[in-house]
Amino acid sequence: MRLSYTGLIALLVLILASCGNPKELRYFQGNFDTAKLSSINYKEPVIQTGDILNITVYSDDVAATAPYNMLSSPSATTQQNTMMGYEVDKAGYIQMAGLGPLKVSDSTIQQLQLELDRKFEKLLIHPYYNIRFLNFKVTILGDVTKPGTYTFPVQKVSIMDALGMAGDLTIYGKRDNILVVREKDGKREFGRLNLKSPDIFQSEWFYLQQNDMVYVDMLDKKAITTDQTTRWIGITTAILSTASIITTLIITLSNHK
Repeated sequence: MRLSYTGLIALLVLILASCGNPKELRYFQGNFDTAKLSSINYKEPVIQTGDILNITVYSDDVAATAPYNMLSSPSATTQQNTMMGYEVDKAGYIQMAGLGPLKVSDSTIQQLQLELDRKFEKLLIHPYYNIRFLNFKVTILGDVTKPGTYTFPVQKVSIMDALGMAGDLTIYGKRDNILVVREKDGKREFGRLNLKSPDIFQSEWFYLQQNDMVYVDMLDKKAITTDQTTRWIGITTAILSTASIITTLIITLSNHK
């Protein structure tokens, strides 16, 4: 019974401590300017060193196209499929069969397609391509349900997609000051996002880039509440334990009379 009482009181303390202003948990507060927010502020990701690209080449002549494609097994694991991609080296090049070194860094997927068109102009009949990132990953840390590093099968990833993968913010996550850290051209850039404002849809940081890091800070009251909750649970447990010992002694003494 002692453990049961302790658990119930601890649960009650946690529930009371978690109560707060519901407004702090709401996203996109205020009026929506639909005319303003309807436009999409998306920039296609730029290929960086260390990226792994899957490039599949097609044309009207299947036999002539085959040498330019990597062989892969349908039963291969995700890690094996990633290894089958073209890794962009430190100089920004990939080594593509039949074409030799190909500079791809600082290019978008669309720009790479145009470059391949020039390369294959005299080699293939009506060439076209399927190009995608195999390691489009975002690291999400802080006050989210499931922090970690997530790999996405698409390259158009918004902050909402990323937070959804991480199970959304906890009730203590600071929704008006999400930090995005991005490495670009050897430098770090820092952006801030306010999930409470509809204007977030127009932010240049709304759509993430590969290898971005997202950090969700905690509300100041979490640290205070957590400390107070821990203290109250400790005090309550101590009181219940002492009461249980005294009750046991009283019963024991009564039985010996």
